[in-house]
Amino acid sequence: MSQINTAEIGFEKKIWDAACILRGIIDAGEYKHVVLGLIFLKYISDAFEERYQHLVAEGEGFEEDMDAYTAENVFYVPPSARWGNIARQAHTPEIGKAIDDAMGAIEQENKKLKGILPKTFGRPELDKRRLGDVVDLFTNVAMVDHAKGKDILGRTYEYCLGRFAEQEGKLAGEFYTPACVVRTLVEVIKPFHGRVYDPCCGSGGMFVQSANFVTHHQGNLKELSVYGQDSNPTTWKLCQMNLAIRGIDADLGKYAADTFFSDLHPTMKAEFVLANPPFNLSGWGADKLAGDVRWRYGLPPAGNANFAWLQHMIFHLSEHGRMGMVLANGSLSSQSSGEGDIRKNIVLDDLVEGIVAMPPQLFYTTQIPVSLWFVSRAKKQKGKTLFIDARAMGTMVSRRLREMTDDDIAKIADTFTAFENGTLEAQKGFCAAVDTADIAKQDYILTPGRYVGLAEQEADAEPFEEKMARLTGELAELFERGHELEAEIRKRLGGIGYGV
Repeated sequence: MSQINTAEIGFEKKIWDAACILRGIIDAGEYKHVVLGLIFLKYISDAFEERYQHLVAEGEGFEEDMDAYTAENVFYVPPSARWGNIARQAHTPEIGKAIDDAMGAIEQENKKLKGILPKTFGRPELDKRRLGDVVDLFTNVAMVDHAKGKDILGRTYEYCLGRFAEQEGKLAGEFYTPACVVRTLVEVIKPFHGRVYDPCCGSGGMFVQSANFVTHHQGNLKELSVYGQDSNPTTWKLCQMNLAIRGIDADLGKYAADTFFSDLHPTMKAEFVLANPPFNLSGWGADKLAGDVRWRYGLPPAGNANFAWLQHMIFHLSEHGRMGMVLANGSLSSQSSGEGDIRKNIVLDDLVEGIVAMPPQLFYTTQIPVSLWFVSRAKKQKGKTLFIDARAMGTMVSRRLREMTDDDIAKIADTFTAFENGTLEAQKGFCAAVDTADIAKQDYILTPGRYVGLAEQEADAEPFEEKMARLTGELAELFERGHELEAEIRKRLGGIGYGV
């Protein structure tokens, strides 16, 4: 039976449900930093305490030596900032100030965290009684009951990010890409070792899933280097915390910055590029970047940054690099403002490895249909592109949200593997490997439906005359029921003086 990504949730949901007692009237956008900040503080305190007890047991007197922690990739937590000190003040009026002071003290001792941690717990509008209750909740979390405490907290952080994205709606697009979409990208491009780059990294989901991929396939995380940036300072801080809680060392630059105007990794070439850039971004500064070296395949239009993102990422691909990104479906077929020519030039350079049309309702933030682009500088199938129509995939997990199942993701990844190995068998309505010459006949439009065709329909054994008799009978029953309902409505309206 296929797994839904949310089905694993247990401990994470308990934390979310209990922490919501603090919510009150605080907006989701603000409340997010309270909950995630506390998760982060608890994590680094737990990690410190585990290392501290190990050093005490060694009996060498190094338990307050910062180097003994940094050598093991553990943040040093000064005495005033340790969770025990926070817990003792949980039900005092000073609990907010105590947490703010702890965040400041941790930043002071750990330069990597300088200016990143939230320090807004002391503000008057935050109910200190409820804050104390949440501190109690975290104090009573028996991490020793979980085999991988760090992984549990990391998953809790990611789960809460997703829930906040659901609550914030459209605004959440700045920081969150659904995990099933990220996993689909990662399972296809397989970032085992080398540099992984995301030029609009949000809260760091691409990096987290890349690390998970390496771990699940018994790889070595030390062989993966992470690079990225984001233009939103708040989101940039969320990402730093998300990666720190996972033990992922990353270079996200020294500050938040606009990728187009201030590329923080201008000469870096990555083996893997993963991204979900803002869809159809206008006013991105095309007029000021007209002669930029990144626009090798054509100047992107000022009204839409889709092909600016695509070309920026291609520019940062290494000689054998592979890339997976999310783009609005319009990028597959648009011919306006030179976009068709840019797409044609990229196809003719034999860079497009595959296109996947994704199902609707995967995002909390938008109903815009999206596709996944896979680009490679070292295609195994030269002169061919794989097209997959996955629009019928996924399972509705709520009235508004769909998720790709593990089986769905595996099917897409396996289809790419078969394509790369030259063993792919075309499946009508789902996948096809197409020569560049055939793409040219379609004017370089990359919509998968044009190439995979329609799925074969099962033969209908019911004779036509019998079917028509059955259907017209059912229709007559529906008409009769409709008349009954109409009469009932008229009767009720008349009863309250609104006869029609």
